[in-house]
Amino acid sequence: MNYSAFTSLTLKLIGVIFILSSLLDYITLAVPLNWDNQSWQIGLVTSIVDRGVVPLVGIAFILVGYIIDGLADANPLKKSGFNLKLPVYILSAVLGLMFLLMVPLHLNNLNSAKTDALERIQQGAGQGAEQIQQFLTQVDTLSRNPNQLNQQIQRLNQAIEAGQVQGRQLNVQQLETLRQQRQQLQGLRDLSQNPEEYKKRTEELKNQLETQLLERRKQAESQATTQALKQSLRIGLSSLMLAIVYSVIGWIGLKSEISSPKGPKAAPRPKMKR
Repeated sequence: MNYSAFTSLTLKLIGVIFILSSLLDYITLAVPLNWDNQSWQIGLVTSIVDRGVVPLVGIAFILVGYIIDGLADANPLKKSGFNLKLPVYILSAVLGLMFLLMVPLHLNNLNSAKTDALERIQQGAGQGAEQIQQFLTQVDTLSRNPNQLNQQIQRLNQAIEAGQVQGRQLNVQQLETLRQQRQQLQGLRDLSQNPEEYKKRTEELKNQLETQLLERRKQAESQATTQALKQSLRIGLSSLMLAIVYSVIGWIGLKSEISSPKGPKAAPRPKMKR
């Protein structure tokens, strides 16, 4: 049994399986096509780059198989069967171009996604500021109406004493929440009787809420920027390195295939002595 031929054939078959399975995986990831969706493009490029080494392993197996053939064959120019090297080199060059084009595409999509995320954060911060203003307006309106404030405190007292609201029994946590609300309303009623202290506490509450909103906004912006940067470095550099490796293999392989002789050269005829 020719173990060299068997090893070579096994490596070539494994390489073909690696390449075909990866190409099928790429097609499955791309279906259904949705080029207008930026998130879909980012996810597709990320998935393809993460699986980009698989075809490279298949190409390596096939080329190693041919190296074994060359070492075992006394005449390396002798060819038998279908030659996989040329299709492999062409595929490698195509993959190199594909991964190279993915670098600017992915970076552009990530930059657009980061811009959209920052805009959504900005809109959320604006809505939060409006909600704070509405809350302070409600508190101010309530403090200017002592009768309504006392009625609400009285309703809370009744609910706490009865342990139920509208015939529904309250648990311990709900009762504690009602007590906290009653305490807040009582504090608001006491503050409303002291205009200077009320104005001071209102300003403190406003500053506190605005500070919390600003901190959440900065944290969200920092997280969006960091996430975009990490994705850019990881996928961008990985895609660039894959593009270099595939392009080098394809270029050197095609160059060697084109420049290699098509068959064995004829031996020179000996000169006849006169």
